[in-house]
Amino acid sequence: MNDPQTTEIIPFRPVVPDHEIADLRERLSRVRLPEEATAPGWEQGIPLDYLTELIRHWRDEYDWRRLESELASRGQSHTVIDGLGIHFLHVRSSRPDARPLLITHGWPGSVVESLDVIDALTEPGDGKPAFHLVIPSLPGFGHSQKPADAGWGIDRIADAWSALMARLGYDRFLVQGGDWGAMVTITIAVRHPERVAMMHTTVPWAPRPDRFDDTTLTPTEKRWLEEYAEFGRSGRGYALQQSTRPQTIGYALVDSPTAQLAWIAEKFFEFSDSEDNPEEAVSRDRILDDVSLYWFTRTGASAARLYWESFRGLGMSDVNTPVTVPAAVTVFPRDLQKLPRSWVEARYRDLRYWSVAERGGHFPMLEVPDSFCAEIRAAFAHAPA
Repeated sequence: MNDPQTTEIIPFRPVVPDHEIADLRERLSRVRLPEEATAPGWEQGIPLDYLTELIRHWRDEYDWRRLESELASRGQSHTVIDGLGIHFLHVRSSRPDARPLLITHGWPGSVVESLDVIDALTEPGDGKPAFHLVIPSLPGFGHSQKPADAGWGIDRIADAWSALMARLGYDRFLVQGGDWGAMVTITIAVRHPERVAMMHTTVPWAPRPDRFDDTTLTPTEKRWLEEYAEFGRSGRGYALQQSTRPQTIGYALVDSPTAQLAWIAEKFFEFSDSEDNPEEAVSRDRILDDVSLYWFTRTGASAARLYWESFRGLGMSDVNTPVTVPAAVTVFPRDLQKLPRSWVEARYRDLRYWSVAERGGHFPMLEVPDSFCAEIRAAFAHAPA
């Protein structure tokens, strides 16, 4: 399957053996947990009582075969690009006017994030815009191959995605992403502008412009910057660990399902539009779908290495590089990085759409799928033919 000389696209339907599912349940049945935190709520991390309930549900009620069947119905394929096996979903619309749209996930996400928006984007009805969707798994995530050598940073991924779209017959296409998917999306726009009809992101990475007058910020924009600064002070520990010692945390994530569950479920709470429990924003089974994909593919360490690759000199096109392709931004109110519009306009020289949503956080496809789809349609209505 991973012959470096092949350009073939191969239908792909992985099946987890029954004994691995049994092994997961056995490990969860003999989990060893710490005592209660000494601070209330989520202040020191995921609460013991909530994690205990997630473990119980994962062990006794969760159905992995349901997700396997769902993914199998979404055009799973595999191909080799730049010597690495890449897994992706390819869902074509029946509409002759549909436009190709490449969607890239981030961490701790996966292609699972997109499952609840696929039908609405490919077969919307009522004359709404339709899209052919290409949704790849990042290298080292899910069923994409784990890189054996260093060097798979954002620039290389952007080049691989451009090659993937060409291999699928899409010479010009739309791109969308948040989190690391935003970095990939922006980098494709910078490195392959002739291929990108328009880009949309929920995380418009942009520096503070030189000689910027802070008095021009709105009260909302000041609050956004204060929230992001607080996240930098108190919420970035996971990123520092993964960007410096991904191998060390990787041993726990690949060996212990409880460690993998806690590491990701905490982020579904912290990054989503929720107050007391992540299930206010994302269903329990969708959280476990994402965690299970990491667990069964043993990608806790390999996914973490994207931070190591990209934080070492950024490992991506300079964030000061102007973006000249038509661009669109949707700000979801509980996302991590929300920047002033003037900062965004200084980098994105052809910003055609800007919107601030009423609800949603870092996982809008899972949290507010209807709103996300409406934003995609409204944004790409401004795309040139």
